[in-house]
Formats: sequence, structure tokens, C-alpha cells
Amino acid sequence: MTGRSCLLIIFLLVLLLAAAGCATLSVGNVSYSTGNLSVTIAGSGTPVDTGVQVRVYELDEFGQHELLTTGITTTLTGTENTVEIPLHLDPGRYKIYVYLTTDGQREAAVIRDIAV
Repeated sequence: MTGRSCLLIIFLLVLLLAAAGCATLSVGNVSYSTGNLSVTIAGSGTPVDTGVQVRVYELDEFGQHELLTTGITTTLTGTENTVEIPLHLDPGRYKIYVYLTTDGQREAAVIRDIAV
């Protein structure tokens, strides 16, 4: 095997590994408006059933206090999906924990701070 063919094989393996990493789910923007929490989820583009769990903590001068936990199951179909979760938040500052699960396995988890 020549040096050039070894480099080509290594290059193809790196591309394959990079593409495999793009197949997982990730959470983008989290925002609140009119009684709904909007969560943007990036996916692979193939349909997948995903659980979206949200834990909401209210922030004040002395720390954070758990307000509620809710979740939904949805089918993600595109590379960028927006999931609406109905909930009511009063004006204030909140810390939002978002967990994505597929087939009982955690795919992603993020923490976002929002102001209402």
C-alpha cells in the first residue's frame, strides 16, 4: 500500500466519523411566548420519536427554586424542528433544563436562562 492510498483511507475514515457525530440530536434556542415554551431541536433529518422533558426553575436573589417538570413525546422529521410545550410562566427570570431521550437513552441535555 502506498503512502497516498493510506492517506486516502485515513481521510475517508475521518469523514465517516465526522458524519456519524452529526446524527445525534441537539438543543438550540429555547424561548417563551404566549403560554408556550419553544424548543428548537436539530436532528439528522430522518424521522425519530423523541421525548422532550423540561424542568423549570424560578430564579431569585437567593438561588433557584423548582417550579415544574413537564414533557412531551414528539416525532422529529427535519434537520431543524421546533417543539411547543404549553406552560404558563409569570414575568421573571428562569433556568430551563431540557432533556432529549430516544429509546430510553438520553441524547442531549442543556440548561438555558430565559427572562419572561
